[in-house]
Amino acid sequence: MSEARINPFLEPYGTPHDTVPFNRIRLEDYEEAFMEGIRRDNEQIEKTINNPEKPTFDNTIINKDDDKEGYYDLLDRVSTVFFNLLSAETNDEMDALAQKMQPILTQHANDVRLNERLFERIKYVHRHHRKLTPEEKMLLDNCYDGFVRSGALLDKEGKDRLRQLTEEASMLSLQFSQNLLKENKAFTLHITDETQLDGLPQTAIDAAAEEARTLGKEGWIFTLDYPSYSPFMTYSTQRELRRQMYMAKNTECIHDNDCNNLDICKRLINLRREIAQLLGYKTYADYVLKHRMAGNVKSVYRLLYDLIDAYKPIAVKEREELKRLAKRTVLQSPSTLHPSPEIEPWDMGFYSHKLQVKKFNLDAEMLRPYFQLDKVIDGVFGLADRLYGITFKENKDIPVYHPDVKAYEVFDKDGSYLAVFYADFHPRKGKQGGAWMTQYQGQFIDKKGENVRPHVSVVMNLTKPTAEKPALLTLGEVETFLHEFGHSLHGMFANTRFESLSGTNVWWDFVELPSQFMENFAVEKEFLRTFAFHYQTGEPLPDELIRRIVRSRNFMVATACLRQVSFGLLDMAYYTQKDEFTDDIIPFEKKAWQKAILGKQLPDTCMTVQFSHIMAGGYAAGYYSYKWAEVLDADAFSVFKKHGIFDQKTAQSFRDNILSKGGTENPMVLYKRFRGGEPTIDALLKRNGIKPNKSH
Repeated sequence: MSEARINPFLEPYGTPHDTVPFNRIRLEDYEEAFMEGIRRDNEQIEKTINNPEKPTFDNTIINKDDDKEGYYDLLDRVSTVFFNLLSAETNDEMDALAQKMQPILTQHANDVRLNERLFERIKYVHRHHRKLTPEEKMLLDNCYDGFVRSGALLDKEGKDRLRQLTEEASMLSLQFSQNLLKENKAFTLHITDETQLDGLPQTAIDAAAEEARTLGKEGWIFTLDYPSYSPFMTYSTQRELRRQMYMAKNTECIHDNDCNNLDICKRLINLRREIAQLLGYKTYADYVLKHRMAGNVKSVYRLLYDLIDAYKPIAVKEREELKRLAKRTVLQSPSTLHPSPEIEPWDMGFYSHKLQVKKFNLDAEMLRPYFQLDKVIDGVFGLADRLYGITFKENKDIPVYHPDVKAYEVFDKDGSYLAVFYADFHPRKGKQGGAWMTQYQGQFIDKKGENVRPHVSVVMNLTKPTAEKPALLTLGEVETFLHEFGHSLHGMFANTRFESLSGTNVWWDFVELPSQFMENFAVEKEFLRTFAFHYQTGEPLPDELIRRIVRSRNFMVATACLRQVSFGLLDMAYYTQKDEFTDDIIPFEKKAWQKAILGKQLPDTCMTVQFSHIMAGGYAAGYYSYKWAEVLDADAFSVFKKHGIFDQKTAQSFRDNILSKGGTENPMVLYKRFRGGEPTIDALLKRNGIKPNKSH
């Protein structure tokens, strides 16, 4: 008689480094583990609040945060796996279970944060505690403030209302994401007439043929996933097909069907406003910015408007140049199906590419043969080795959740084990678009004093290999890899006592510094020389091409900046609402970001309904963070440029002062410790060519 099967979440994993046993987990294991995790949580809380001893830091605050051995935090364990896979490898059954569990989990989170007896103990410790280390003090402050910001000081009526609002908001965020994924995967452009492939590079044609073969169809299939969509919009001479692709992408979730997100967005904006006001803030942005480097709404707008002032005049010139090129192209070649020189949104990528070739004789496809994914991986890992002395070794004994995923052991410069690193490279049916870093286990020091090392993961949607060619990336995809790898270094170098303060658990306008910092290496000759070899001939990327890459670095930089600023303005427009938001989303959007928009706006497109960052991804009232962190990353990289981009002493300082510290101190304190002073916008303006760089 066979032994009864044990839910893998409920026993030691027994895998290398206690990694998640993806190969043993079944769908039914999640719900059982969720419910048992909630039961254990409640048991732990009862034990804490019924402790007859006087509340102390040790018996109240770290009782939960620190207790991971043996009786590990089951709820955290199962939630991490489930919600990571909900983004990276979902299906209809997972989506249905998420709909079922989300209200139960939100109710439990509210039960904890609104538990009056537990808060009384925390409040007592906050006022009367032993001498604490800075990290202990940060944990205590975060814990107390977390309860207050979750409604602990409200009366019963306020708490009941807050429960309703947060439960509804969590369900709507989930619904938003599920709708967007379904809409994104629902559209395909199926081409059977070979003449309609005109202008497209062979890599895009091969990938589309592979997609068609996979779906059992003839011809070529293009999708809205970035590696398919972007080359099509850049190279296709078929203007009408570009328009179809653009409109499909930019009308996702506004159609009259079950995936429409317009009312969901409006409701989320109002729910968040009401939550903030219930907690004593004028707007949701005021609530969010209390725990950000920016500090307040005024500082965010100052940054956004300063960027508009600096970049808009350049962006106007960039657009005029595009218009002149479009006019000449139409006159010379009316066959491009472009009856007038007026530039429509679906023409921007096409003419930007033509202008880049004209000005710099540079094209993304020229570079692609030199960016074979396997070699790029070697280059990125090699960069980490040169900077920090860490090495990566693939371990096929570590279970993964999909054959595309690679798992690596990471070793520190002294040879000791540092982390597990998962990399998930290519788009597929059950995977959200975009790129992100996450983790399956955070770093912390357990009660026995052992430093439990993190398991981090980067998830991307990079160009896939085909039957004829390996995965060949664009320079933009190399930058994406570097960006997410920067986040993963923040996770892997974590070296703090408490998990809730480790790695990327920092203020959200600081979290993008390590990631955006790494992007700087993408155009550095010394770095490109280490991995950029032609996939067929083995020839290194020619000096002349590198020179053109460097020269073209700031091509259309002002237009790109204004695009990011426009998203920041839109975000702030929604979350600085003081009164009930009743406007129609589409016209409101057009007006909200108008200051940063140069071209004409199409009345029947909408960004808001697919703006996951601010509707479902935690960046609500925080999208400005990318530009805020860009100021920091340009300033930080200028130190490396001064001492040498591979300077290990500078890298060690960056690791010691920023990457390993997590959220244990105020981020500006950490930054100044590395930099020796506060950042200024000068380095960014110089890097972007907006301000002359006299140092060369």
